[in-house]
Amino acid sequence: MKKYQIVVAYDGTDYYGWQLQPTLPSIAYKLQRSFFQIFGSTIKITGASRTDAGVHANGQVAMFQTDLIIDPKNMLRAWNNRLPSDIVIRSITVADPTFHPFYNVERKTYHYHLFLERPAPYVQRFGAYCETQIDLSIFKQALDIFVGTHDFTSFCAADTEAPSKIRTINSITLDYVPEWCAYRITIVGPSFLRYMIRRIVGAAIKVATSDTMTIEYIQEILNAKNPNNPLPTASAKGLTLHEVVYQTMSRRSDNQEVKGNDHE
Repeated sequence: MKKYQIVVAYDGTDYYGWQLQPTLPSIAYKLQRSFFQIFGSTIKITGASRTDAGVHANGQVAMFQTDLIIDPKNMLRAWNNRLPSDIVIRSITVADPTFHPFYNVERKTYHYHLFLERPAPYVQRFGAYCETQIDLSIFKQALDIFVGTHDFTSFCAADTEAPSKIRTINSITLDYVPEWCAYRITIVGPSFLRYMIRRIVGAAIKVATSDTMTIEYIQEILNAKNPNNPLPTASAKGLTLHEVVYQTMSRRSDNQEVKGNDHE
């Protein structure tokens, strides 16, 4: 039985996240169902990130196994022809037998797009519109608070089951994307907690649009380690999983696996 690695892009607007849902449409279900419809064989797909409802991806990495003997190029063409227009498989490769998308993640890159004026129809599904005047200098200062290693208990879902809420953010950058008339927040790190990025962005927006709330308040909330705080969670539609990069074999320890699964 061969193991395959796929890279998937999708518009998550009409889906209830990556994970299989009992009665609701999901990305994993569409992929598995379409594979069965074409090849008559059942597969189970495991993704690097369990993106939530409404979240998009440009470079979601996933794996599956099958005993079918099909050239990856032919598999890619046939599979994509069966998928809806809001999901596309960008590549299919035969994976090393030891590969698992959860492990040996070097970094994940997420983008969050923020519109400060009413967006064009062709991009509005992929960003959040902030109608309140925002101080971009304060916004960036607020985002910078989260760079480094912190306990993100205050900035994840209250029901997050991860035993440790300590995560490392390598960098956060803010750039203007002229073709979209939007600001792009790029957040890079090896793993993230559920709602973590959206809560970080939501908190920074709140402070940068408030006349009374200070950046120091965000630091206080971070230190408090309490997810039940009044800072908002940014809209899911602004978030895109852009890329997942894995460590090379030469950089891995013989007895250490870096787990990078997250639920954003």
